[in-house]
Amino acid sequence: MIPKVFKEVIDLGDGREISIETGKLAKQAHGSVVVQMGKTMLLCTVVSNYKQSDVDFLPLTVDYREKFAAAGRYPGGFFKREARPSDGEVLTMRLVDRVLRPLFPKDYHAETQVMIQLMSHDEEVMPDALAGLAASAAIQLSDFPFECAISEARVARVDGEFVINPSREQLAQSDIDMMVGASADSVMMVEGEMDEISEEEMADAIKFAHEAIKVQIEAQVRLAEAFGKKEVREYDIAQGNEALEKRIHEMAYDKCYAIAKQGTSKAERGNAFAEVKEEIKASFTEEELEEYGALVGEYYRKAEKEAVRELTLSEGIRLDGRKTDEIRPIWCEVDYLPSTHGSSIFTRGETQALATATLGTSREANKIDMPSFEGEENFYLHYNFPPFCTGEARPLRGTSRREVGHGNLAQRGLKGMIPEDCPYTVRLVSEVLESNGSSSMATVCAGTMALMDAGVQIKRPVSGIAMGLISDGDRYAVLSDILGDEDHLGDMDFKVTGTAEGITACQMDIKIKGLSYEILVKALQQARAGRLHILDKITETIATPAEEVKSHAPKMITRVIANEFIGALIGPGGKVIQELQKESGCTIVINEDPVTEEGIVEILGTSPEGIAMVESKIDSITFKPVVGNTYQVKVIKMLDFGAVVEYLDAPGNEVLLHVSELAWERTENVSDVVNMGDQLEVKYFGIDSRTRKEKVSRKALLPRPERKERPQKD
Repeated sequence: MIPKVFKEVIDLGDGREISIETGKLAKQAHGSVVVQMGKTMLLCTVVSNYKQSDVDFLPLTVDYREKFAAAGRYPGGFFKREARPSDGEVLTMRLVDRVLRPLFPKDYHAETQVMIQLMSHDEEVMPDALAGLAASAAIQLSDFPFECAISEARVARVDGEFVINPSREQLAQSDIDMMVGASADSVMMVEGEMDEISEEEMADAIKFAHEAIKVQIEAQVRLAEAFGKKEVREYDIAQGNEALEKRIHEMAYDKCYAIAKQGTSKAERGNAFAEVKEEIKASFTEEELEEYGALVGEYYRKAEKEAVRELTLSEGIRLDGRKTDEIRPIWCEVDYLPSTHGSSIFTRGETQALATATLGTSREANKIDMPSFEGEENFYLHYNFPPFCTGEARPLRGTSRREVGHGNLAQRGLKGMIPEDCPYTVRLVSEVLESNGSSSMATVCAGTMALMDAGVQIKRPVSGIAMGLISDGDRYAVLSDILGDEDHLGDMDFKVTGTAEGITACQMDIKIKGLSYEILVKALQQARAGRLHILDKITETIATPAEEVKSHAPKMITRVIANEFIGALIGPGGKVIQELQKESGCTIVINEDPVTEEGIVEILGTSPEGIAMVESKIDSITFKPVVGNTYQVKVIKMLDFGAVVEYLDAPGNEVLLHVSELAWERTENVSDVVNMGDQLEVKYFGIDSRTRKEKVSRKALLPRPERKERPQKD
């Protein structure tokens, strides 16, 4: 039986199209679509259990995977099979999850899975920009309780013009790379990197993406209507209790308001709130707690949240006593770790990051091997968030999605400041030692200082700040340098990194509908003031990059040689380069440049003498005498028909000085003119046409004897 296929097409206005199709594949899923742009095809399926899980949250899993067959490639590794997701796949999962999750009802706790798979890849189409569209379109065809359709789009700016879902080539020429997620009436998520743009330019880019997203949402709605929109499923909903809610609010609100107004530390504040909660629980009988236990906790948290928000909106006071635009106390230190190539500590309030910088050759570059992209990163950042940084004890289960996401944000904020001619591969690692509010932005600040301490000549220092927003519709307050608690109770969480010149990266999660662009720009302007304040604290500690790398850090020298000399430098079976590395103590890496057809030789070492030894060997191997020039040579071997001499400027380069070129007079024995170890000057004549060998001459530099006149015959 031929399936009935439903399809909608989105015209991007420049000859490109996106199609959404359903009815052909994966029909047992609760919703499935194929989204196609060019030759790129994503299959998205969604399934949600009909039985509620025994948890008080939505167990939503968003999974994005790229199949190597989609690009006509084999997976690397022994098993030749796709395994754990790459960092790139994890980042796409996070982008989609952050937009979908808030649109499910808070009391919907059924196990839900969104699976997005790249089935066909087009080099001109970046698939991550289509993942949010695919996920929302599939959900629209299901019976899930879901608030409204959404979509995501990438926006770039090439030659001053905004472009939606650019190619990778266009993106390389762009000064903006931003992913925007939104519903028809509200922007919900923004994440990206920029080339030091202004706050107004960023807002314009968001507006442009939002208009394109509205068109994509209209296509989803048309597809769902044509397919036959299902009735939203019924699910068990916990019954509320208005009388109980009112009782707990009256008991908790004023006490929570008073605690919040005291401006205490995280631990003190937490203990005080916990005491209020215990007092409330103690006022109930065991039977009441058994019946209403879950609601007691829920209604208490609601009362606490309302009290804290009202304190900020009405009095402009925050949980730790600060004003809305006030930054917590900051202290910094560099060169803290004696053995690292660069290190720094950045502490802001109760958040602390220890960063290290390590310098290496291109051999240490981070290899990216995905079906949709292959390449290398010569600057990369790893972020670690151990449980002790929040006073918790829990097992370590490998790198979390959160760690991947926060590390990527910090990396994007800093990478534009690494100069194009930086000879090193640079790895930054941030160890979060304390956390109460944006450790990713602390990572940016610590990373800036560690790079400068290591002697990486960054263009300009970068700082980062996390901002929040509290609004009740009529009133609003923009909060600078938010606490962890303010992140949870606020209406917007956005992180901005940048230099004194402009924004380099951002990440926003907006929780309220219809946020005006005027408020957004005001919040970004307040963030700029905070960034510049933090930047001043950083530059008080270290104003400019160290002129030289540390004495124990490797120095990098780069040499360019013709391809014809690469084999001689490597030697048979790598013998020459291996012995040279052993003798000099240096690391030597050779890469061929396919464009210039030259060899790039990287010499990395801590010993100036060792580096000089390698350079001398390269000079020797690549030495080419010039016809007509004079050179100093040394006799290294005596033969019956001449002497083998070595160029003093290029040890190892030998040439035969023939006996006939020793002197103008006839030479019977070579030793009559030169001996082993003698140094002399010779003139280079190039390749002799008769012998087809290189020719040098000593006699050419000597005065030519005058000819004796022959006696005349009578």
